[in-house]
Amino acid sequence: MRNKNSILIEGMKIDFSLIYVPLVSILVISGILLAFPEQGTKYLNGIRNFLGNELGFVYILAGLGIFLISMGLAFSKYGSIKLGTIEKPRFSTFSWGAMIFTSTMAADILFYSLIEWAYYYQEAPFAMSQMDLGRKQDWASTYPLFHWGPIPWSIYILPAVAYAYMFFVKGRNRQRMSEACRPLLGKKVDGILGKCIDLFAIIGLLAGTTTTFSLTAPLFSELISQLTGIAPGKHLSVIVLIAIMFVFTMAVVMGLKGIAKVASGCVYFFGALLLLFFIGGPSRYIIETGVSAIGNMVQNFFSMATWMDPLRLSGDGHSGFPQNWTIFYWSYWIAWSVATPFFIGKISEGRTIKQTIIGANIAGLSSTFLSFIVFGGFGLYQQVSGNLDIVGALQQGETASNVIVSIFTCLPLPRMGMIIFIIAMVLFYASTFDALTLVISQYCYKQLNDGEETSKGLRVFWSVAFIVMPIAFVLIESDLQLLQALSICAAFPLLIILLIIIFSFLKMLRETQE
Repeated sequence: MRNKNSILIEGMKIDFSLIYVPLVSILVISGILLAFPEQGTKYLNGIRNFLGNELGFVYILAGLGIFLISMGLAFSKYGSIKLGTIEKPRFSTFSWGAMIFTSTMAADILFYSLIEWAYYYQEAPFAMSQMDLGRKQDWASTYPLFHWGPIPWSIYILPAVAYAYMFFVKGRNRQRMSEACRPLLGKKVDGILGKCIDLFAIIGLLAGTTTTFSLTAPLFSELISQLTGIAPGKHLSVIVLIAIMFVFTMAVVMGLKGIAKVASGCVYFFGALLLLFFIGGPSRYIIETGVSAIGNMVQNFFSMATWMDPLRLSGDGHSGFPQNWTIFYWSYWIAWSVATPFFIGKISEGRTIKQTIIGANIAGLSSTFLSFIVFGGFGLYQQVSGNLDIVGALQQGETASNVIVSIFTCLPLPRMGMIIFIIAMVLFYASTFDALTLVISQYCYKQLNDGEETSKGLRVFWSVAFIVMPIAFVLIESDLQLLQALSICAAFPLLIILLIIIFSFLKMLRETQE
């Protein structure tokens, strides 16, 4: 009887509408895509084209604005405000920084670090259709740093500070985006409007995680095939997804301490992989290309941040580079900003606003830049030196996963590199989705007191739910364009909510400090 009573009490704390509606939504979307893949793809791409082409300026201006606000806030009089009352930060600087990096899109970062430069190498941004080899190399190495640089990290860090302020300074115990909108929307967040905000948030997060899993599962399949001889394909990718789900489901029940341990393990394997590529590759070329790319980005930062390509001209003379890439990336990070900032905010207790903004940027940017400079530089060298025609392979229809596997064959110890890469990817997934599952399960509670843990059953439920739609996208063999469409469609309502949260936070700061 005691168990039944405890289950009943636990159930009364949970807002089941935030579970059932998103679950039904992903099941319906997945079912439609599986039953009508061509029509579903066409519909998503149509929405993507409208949002990217007609309203793309909204994403561009919002991204730059969020970055400028975050930097201004860090160095303002509000920067010294402490997020909480504890004497020293809850986590050490190393553990805190490791969790920030590995709880974001770290598995995606590994994937894109190896291949993203190749897309830019062939597209030649800023309508430079006749660029020479040197200029192509410069922009191919620069744009990945920009797309994973200060602007997208600000999309995480600024709301993270807002949530930390809400939790540890204002003492709010509802971990929801709607609650963060209260300073502007008032009691409306307790009604239908607040419910819609929270439902959009969860569905948007599911869309963002779908993009992540659907991109990297085929790569796992190809690497496992290379190591074992098992034929690659969508069914092996599905098996990989289910196996990964079991890994991070087992880890998620351990809570924050378990996440911290997994995050530390991620950093060590990530470091080992970096060393293998750096020492076994063209070290001088990697260093010099990386330094040049950082300098090029700094010099052209505001041009890149505001370039809209009004004539839709890029290197091939007819397609808009920022619409294809920059808007997609800002959307991608916005879709993930539903949960990741909550996690960053939770682990930042005891730090000041300035320490959180600057420290999180240092942790995120240093690790991300290192990944793109080393892994990307290794692959770019194979292209420019003539060892591999990676760009040509993509143009001829080779998948990104196949191309990445070919890059590994250029290592002095390719099999070791593949094994370390697989382990690192699994650990990154475990850390990232442990954090997301922990946050989204807290999101479903009507209120959660300080120190109170969520139901393990609810965490397991969300671990499974994160896999449903990616399996559908893998089975229909979705391409990068379709995954981009999903993120851009999901991000637009979330961008509006995110802006409301930011201005609510600024309003709350002014009122509190006056």
